[in-house]
Amino acid sequence: MPLLLPHDSSFLYARLEGPKSLMAAETRRYKAPRGTQDILPDEQPYWDFVRTAASRLCDEFGYGRIESPIFEDSGLFTRGVGEVTDIVEKEMYVFEDRGGKTLALRPEGTAPVCRAYLERGMQSLPQPVRLWYWTPIFRYDRPQAGRYRQHHQFGAEAIGDASASVDAEVIELLWRLYEELNLKDLVLNLNTIGDQECRPGYLEALRDYYRGKLDDVCDDCRGRFERNPLRLLDCKNDRCQPIIAKAPAFTDHLCEPCAQHFQDLQTYLRAADISYELNPRLVRGLDYYTRAVFEFQPLEEGGQSTIGAGGRYDGLIEQLGGRPTPGTGFATGIERIVLNLKRQDVDVGEQWHPLVYVAYQTPKAREQAYRLASDLRRASIPAIGAGGDRSLKAQMRHADALGAEYAAIIGERELSDGTVTLKRLRDGTQVTVPTDAVKDHVRAANP
Repeated sequence: MPLLLPHDSSFLYARLEGPKSLMAAETRRYKAPRGTQDILPDEQPYWDFVRTAASRLCDEFGYGRIESPIFEDSGLFTRGVGEVTDIVEKEMYVFEDRGGKTLALRPEGTAPVCRAYLERGMQSLPQPVRLWYWTPIFRYDRPQAGRYRQHHQFGAEAIGDASASVDAEVIELLWRLYEELNLKDLVLNLNTIGDQECRPGYLEALRDYYRGKLDDVCDDCRGRFERNPLRLLDCKNDRCQPIIAKAPAFTDHLCEPCAQHFQDLQTYLRAADISYELNPRLVRGLDYYTRAVFEFQPLEEGGQSTIGAGGRYDGLIEQLGGRPTPGTGFATGIERIVLNLKRQDVDVGEQWHPLVYVAYQTPKAREQAYRLASDLRRASIPAIGAGGDRSLKAQMRHADALGAEYAAIIGERELSDGTVTLKRLRDGTQVTVPTDAVKDHVRAANP
């Protein structure tokens, strides 16, 4: 059987030059793939802050958590999201498994939830079915601040009810999340893109408008003109922006049911004291959207572009093989939320630190120090025991570096007396307490 080597020239040269070079090649440093990140402990308070608020709000709004696989049949996204979209054409991570099946890493969260709704028989539940998720998303895109090839989204879907009040509900849920996180200066942009009844007439008007301007648009837009003209309004190329700005508005081509739905949605948003701006150019980048679409964007530069967005997708379940079933929802990027939390200096709480650091003066006290640290943790008191052969002075420096509130010190005297010297590190005050009273003493001082 032939030896399969990595596509790494340093490895090949190492094999030719001998064991010493081979060892150097095998121990080379690896880096995280471009467009990914390591979320380190000092970043976790931001993530916990967002996750806790999202989970609590979903409980209040009656949304249950769902988790779907990280990879799915690639056809789920090609059919649901749309073949003529940037996600499918440029950004999906597609691979063939050992069984020859073509799969894709999840590039968005709605289609998998709708697939689960169908496959798991959720049509028989009281409608609408309210679901939320917190999940990694994968898109091959140009990395920049707040945009990663593996990023994370919090999303919510309400499937099985066509009323505008449900659209207002999901918008209110996302609005409330940003309020809970103390994010300021976010603008809610709102539009409607009609349905299968009124959209064909609008698309014809859009083609008429663009027909004489094809020499002035980007190559992608020339392709979209015939295959998916609504995507013309979603182009991010600077060259196309002046043309997009003067394109016909969808609100001038709505059928009566779509116009009424949009009016009702605005009525409900006003009832919830949610302010918004009408944006006739907003279409979103996925083919499954119908009627209401929305985006939240930061006012100030530096907050990245869209922080959260969504809309109605009344035809998606049907495209995936189910009966006509209305749905609406949103997704918000966690990395972009964190970026804005930092930019606005939002207080998200402190990184974890031990309440008690258990130190020992002599090797004989090591066992007792470990036992005390273990007992404190069993009592739900964050504690770390000193390890290794550090001197007591070095242990105290370590306790300071970890941000501990107390050092519990055990020496020969404490061992013989069954006591612990408990030192408050911030002011140096200390007391001697029985070993079995350390828990109560710490709790009393830190209720």
